[in-house]
Amino acid sequence: MSWQSVSFLTDASNAEPICDALLEAGALSACIEDADAGTPDEQPLFGEPGMVPSSGWTHSRIVALLELDTDIDGLLAEACSAVGLTKLPAYSVEAVEEQNWVQLTQSQFDPIRVSERLWIVPSWHEAPDPAALNLILDPGMAFGTGSHPTTRLCLEWLERNVSSGCTLLDYGCGSGILAIAAARLGAGRVAGVDIDPQAVDAARSNAERNGVTAFFADSATPVAGEYGVVVANILSNPLRVLAPAICAHVRSGGRLALSGILREQAEEIIAIYAQWLPMKVADTREDWVCLEGTKP
Repeated sequence: MSWQSVSFLTDASNAEPICDALLEAGALSACIEDADAGTPDEQPLFGEPGMVPSSGWTHSRIVALLELDTDIDGLLAEACSAVGLTKLPAYSVEAVEEQNWVQLTQSQFDPIRVSERLWIVPSWHEAPDPAALNLILDPGMAFGTGSHPTTRLCLEWLERNVSSGCTLLDYGCGSGILAIAAARLGAGRVAGVDIDPQAVDAARSNAERNGVTAFFADSATPVAGEYGVVVANILSNPLRVLAPAICAHVRSGGRLALSGILREQAEEIIAIYAQWLPMKVADTREDWVCLEGTKP
């Protein structure tokens, strides 16, 4: 089976309405890309649910997937009319052939070296360093494959701070990668909690695959008790709301690490958590920070 991919340029204000109109007109999919990607004018955008960092890319590219027999001019005319545009954009068309999509997807994910002794290895790859601590983790529906800067920051922090036999809670565990890494690094009792039941299922499966013992629960069955180490790699909005609950799980003298925080949000998060324990910037990567603190 084959399809056709149509792409054209537009401005930030029209990009999202045109995408919606294309889907209404019959496009199989439509997405917005930075037309300047890979050039000095590329615009990184960072944000989170409930936060709009900007109006989008100044130079946007729309890419739509269409059935092979779709009347492109007719579909574009319908979409443009729906958003008040009277002129069709200049567009290019590429054929999209049927492929082994599983194999293609797998080819995009290589092992990730976190440090000298810690790797993240998809299950279809051979471990580049069999003697290392290799976390077997496949990309899936739950967040946390190790490629995002915030996950890397937390993994590096855990490697510096996990001691043999310590207790650890991964608050907002996603795929379970941080809890699993902690267990492999020598932590004793390890637990994780997440609001998404699918994430909890993924974390349990990943723990079993990696041969580690960890308890995972969704927020309907919250994890109780205090821990020597608590790590929360979520986003600034939930970190604000959940501050009392997160801090309540840190025992006296215990360590807390927070990530999913943009540089400009760090001071506010530090001020919020100061009610329970002093926090400071532990590390940064790109526009993200990891905060750390010790509970008095």
